[in-house]
Amino acid sequence: MAQPVADTPLSSRILPRAFYEPFMSESSKRRIEDPIRALLPLEDAPGVISLLVGKPNADTFPITSLQFGLRDPVTGKETSIALSEQELAKGLQYSSTPGIQELLDWLVGLQEYSHGRKRGEGWGLCFGTGSSDLIYKAVNALLNPGDTALIEAPVYAGVLPVFHATGCEMIEVGGDAQGTDTKGLREMLENWPAGKPKPKVLYTVPYGCNPTGVTSTLERRIEVLELARQHNFLILEDDPYYYLYFGDAPRPPSYFTLERDQPEVGRVVRFDSLSKVLSSGMRIGFISAPQVILDAVILHTMTSNLQPPTLTQVLALRLLKEWGYDGLRAHVDRVAQFYHAKRDVFECLMRKYLDGLAEWDTPEAGMFFWFKLKLGGAAGEDGGDSEAIIRRKALAKGVLALPGTVCHPGGRKTAYVRASFSILPEDEVEEALRRLREVILEARREAQEAQEGTSG
Repeated sequence: MAQPVADTPLSSRILPRAFYEPFMSESSKRRIEDPIRALLPLEDAPGVISLLVGKPNADTFPITSLQFGLRDPVTGKETSIALSEQELAKGLQYSSTPGIQELLDWLVGLQEYSHGRKRGEGWGLCFGTGSSDLIYKAVNALLNPGDTALIEAPVYAGVLPVFHATGCEMIEVGGDAQGTDTKGLREMLENWPAGKPKPKVLYTVPYGCNPTGVTSTLERRIEVLELARQHNFLILEDDPYYYLYFGDAPRPPSYFTLERDQPEVGRVVRFDSLSKVLSSGMRIGFISAPQVILDAVILHTMTSNLQPPTLTQVLALRLLKEWGYDGLRAHVDRVAQFYHAKRDVFECLMRKYLDGLAEWDTPEAGMFFWFKLKLGGAAGEDGGDSEAIIRRKALAKGVLALPGTVCHPGGRKTAYVRASFSILPEDEVEEALRRLREVILEARREAQEAQEGTSG
């Protein structure tokens, strides 16, 4: 395993812009900038009178003031916050494609506060309409039809259509309770078919992986970074649950943090979200990546949705400035403990109703349990298929969950199920698991009867 090289100047280890040329997709290379959007920042230059943009006149906007209550992250006391006239005017108008500069500056500071990464270290940042928006644009910036992407699986089902739409080949990378299966990944890459281009990217959710709830260990992360360097791929670090970690062990550093001390700096493309801890409806996401990849994402935004919503950015900025970095940390720590308690309630009831009928590992972050239905000997060595049981039989009894097959790129059969513990009160959790118990018992009886009928 390669040793950190913190004693080598970081500037000499930052990958140059030309390095990324083979990684960029043909569609991203064909994009051109919106000529109006490209000139928009010049409006802020001193002395400029702009005749550039067809901005609606603010005098015609019906919203004249905006006030909201904000809970203190430490005391819980609620205070009233009113946007200033200038803040409201900014929030109701068009703004720059990467995001409003003051918010971008605050988020760059957050990356230093949370991950130890500073300006001038080979990365930049832009805002998006949630991290999903940025993942979609980054994936399209990097992958051509026929390219290969490594997907850590089981995976968040909602990201698979993004990769599928590019026409790339998705190859599963397995995992266990320690995170990415680096041994299997190494064997796969070292025995890669001759003449076939190696994968461009590895997509991973390293904290509280959705759906498994697993957090990759430090050792596994270092091994993945080493493999990325040896086999020349980028790491897409999707980390919406970074601030929802409640494991007993100390929080392992992010890939974004770790790469700073590696022989090469610039292989990690990091996606962050505050949607899980501030507001999912506000769609607060940002990407930290080498500038060439940011440029491609920004060009995509210019020609699709022009910009992330300005009012969302102004509200988020006002909130974050009120709290500061320490206040945000206090808030997310409280949120993590909230979900820790929700997890414990859910698991207690799983033991009550599903003991002997399912098996699972306790999640250390996030909002989900990933559990395997024990459907009896007739199900075979793979444990059977949860698809029909969850989609039809459980739903018929009024329980909606996610069958595990949709969390695999190839849609293979699996006995696993994903269940969310984030919202339901205890009484509804108990009723849902009681109904699910009935479904599993009924499926086991049917399997036993079928087996007896075959043997008879």
